[in-house]
Amino acid sequence: MTILDRYLYKQFIRNFLLICAGLISVYLLIDFFERIDNFHEAHKPVSLVLKYLICKVPRIYNELSPICIMLAGIVTIGLLNRNREMTALKAGGISFRRLVKPVLKSALFFTFVSLASAQWLLPVSTSVTNRIWHKEVQQKMHSGIVRNGRVYYKGNEGIYTFIRPDSRLNNFIDFTYLAIDKKYRVNLFVTAKKASWHDQWLLENGQLLRKISGNNINIKRFKEMNINLPDPLKNFFVPPYKVTELSIGRLAIRALKDLRNGDRRNWVEFNRRLSFIFLGFPLVLLGIPVVIIVHSNWGHDLTMAVPISSGLAFAAWGIWSANQAMSNADYINPVVASWLIHFVIGGIGFYLIRRQDVTN
Repeated sequence: MTILDRYLYKQFIRNFLLICAGLISVYLLIDFFERIDNFHEAHKPVSLVLKYLICKVPRIYNELSPICIMLAGIVTIGLLNRNREMTALKAGGISFRRLVKPVLKSALFFTFVSLASAQWLLPVSTSVTNRIWHKEVQQKMHSGIVRNGRVYYKGNEGIYTFIRPDSRLNNFIDFTYLAIDKKYRVNLFVTAKKASWHDQWLLENGQLLRKISGNNINIKRFKEMNINLPDPLKNFFVPPYKVTELSIGRLAIRALKDLRNGDRRNWVEFNRRLSFIFLGFPLVLLGIPVVIIVHSNWGHDLTMAVPISSGLAFAAWGIWSANQAMSNADYINPVVASWLIHFVIGGIGFYLIRRQDVTN
């Protein structure tokens, strides 16, 4: 490693940490004022608020890391250019591509730090913040779980289990409901080959067993029956925020498994999360030559380059987000929707970096 490499690594790391610390602090401050009333209304102590905010830092870091990587690269090259160090290095025969290599390597390093965080740290911290916010503050309790494609739910009076072939529809197969008393005797046992929910349960081709009195029971077979059971359907399923508690690896395994069964939602989510983590690298590829171009054309460096690069970053993020929406609606393949923007802006940035050596 040369002295130049060590110098640029040091500058990038320092700028990255300063930018990250500043943006995370602002984010936490805004989040604190937005949620403090909810904690107060739920009569929760300040210590719980602090625990919530501290555990949210890994998630904030992963959300801000692409823009922090881009800004760190811009500031590093911008300061090098403003202090005339770049001019001196070029006069010594060092090409622009050689100069930006340590910056790009640093950007890639922090991208993999974000990936490692998403794999090992983020699932644990997100689980804690979800529990605090959804259960302790908002008092939302979800008792349903999914195992091997089958839903199990412990309701107020009994246990439900069924298979839901299409998560977008309230149609089910192999429906079972079991209610027992305090002495573990069956009060009600219902099975049906098919079931659907429309403010109440509609069961088809099943059997109902009901305790009448003492040990007497009544068994009834039916082809179709409407029945009111104690729990509304909205309480049954694992809440959507639970997917945020999965690591990248576990999400990939689940996505591939669901994809074989025709469910592409987790595959969309996996590509969305992974591509967002890597979004910082193509952004810094584009942002670095923008600093030099702005300085050459308008005589400014950071004062103009940061706003312009930030605008380009938000434009890229907007296109990426629009692609995600279309991917969710099945208009675009998830891989194309998530990764196309990386190759486009990364390719443009790489071309502009190579062009700097030609023009200079």
